[in-house]
Amino acid sequence: MERLSLDLLKTWIENNQDAIGLTNNGESVFRDLALFQDYHGLPAFKNVLAEFMAEIRGNKVSFDPRKLVLMAGATAASETLMFCIAEHGDAFLLPTPYYPGYDRDLKWRTGVELVPIHCLSSNGFKVTKFALEEAYQQAKKLSLNVKGVLITNPSNPLGTTMSHVELDELITFTVAKKIHLISDEIFFGTVFENPSFISIIEAVIDRKLEKNDLWSRVHIVYSLSKDFGLE
Repeated sequence: MERLSLDLLKTWIENNQDAIGLTNNGESVFRDLALFQDYHGLPAFKNVLAEFMAEIRGNKVSFDPRKLVLMAGATAASETLMFCIAEHGDAFLLPTPYYPGYDRDLKWRTGVELVPIHCLSSNGFKVTKFALEEAYQQAKKLSLNVKGVLITNPSNPLGTTMSHVELDELITFTVAKKIHLISDEIFFGTVFENPSFISIIEAVIDRKLEKNDLWSRVHIVYSLSKDFGLE
């Protein structure tokens, strides 16, 4: 039945090309699109997305499309990262205040614990070396294995961006602890010129750490929903 349905659909679309533009150089690409795709996402779309992500960052960095994994939104991507990186009962550190949905999105199914990095209004909620170490030691007191640090940059809910100094502190900390660094940059396309936005990947490159093992432990989460107003 599946084969028959596919044949019927293919024939109808080939006879009604104006109804749906699934062509490439005049040839139907319906079968290529209807059957199983690369589980990491369509290569053509990844190429365009990599170019866009570099362009909106002022082409200060570039992205390898082969290292992009496309998923059904940032929530799914973040949760999948938790499953891939951590085991049940492991912990991630994240600066306060943070998006309250993380307590649902990242913890419910993965069993991962979130340990707050307490940031203070008195210094503009900046992430400091002291706050990072304090959160790490708190996790250890709770017998939690810290697998990484998760940041949102630009911040949700503050709307602020992290300075180069803060990013350097995060990089130094994650290198020393040999843990992962996840940067949720879902709002980076809506940042005004001032304050400026610095991607974590830009900060890592500035430190010339491309050959350091941290390079394989840095992950960027991005979605089209915020910058393009998609639901």
